[in-house]
Amino acid sequence: MKEYKMRRGETLDENAPDLKGTVEEYFGSVTGTEEYEGNDLFVVGEPDNPVFERIVAGAAEYSGKKDKLAVHFEEKPAAQVIEEGHADAAEDAVNAKNDFLLEVTGRDAKSRRDSMKRSVEDDPDDVPNA
Repeated sequence: MKEYKMRRGETLDENAPDLKGTVEEYFGSVTGTEEYEGNDLFVVGEPDNPVFERIVAGAAEYSGKKDKLAVHFEEKPAAQVIEEGHADAAEDAVNAKNDFLLEVTGRDAKSRRDSMKRSVEDDPDDVPNA
């Protein structure tokens, strides 16, 4: 599960007031919920794009901190996608993920990568010894 911060000065509620609807718009019908660190996240058990096996997304709420977007994209192995004849859907899957994350977090792919790099640099305890 990855957690994404919102752009400075923005909140999850402002960017996606109907998070369930936004998840459904990008990935397909929500089929249930799943608990993650005390939060109920939306599960898309049968995503519209055949590259995805399952998607879990929702608000990760922390007291005293801004909410984050928690997301897990389960994807089929590339060989299976190609074997099933869905290779052309892979580009659509990448675009759907990036567009969804941009809309909800307000941050593009480069900004999200830079933020994750900083969080690793800020927490050297998470880095294994070389």
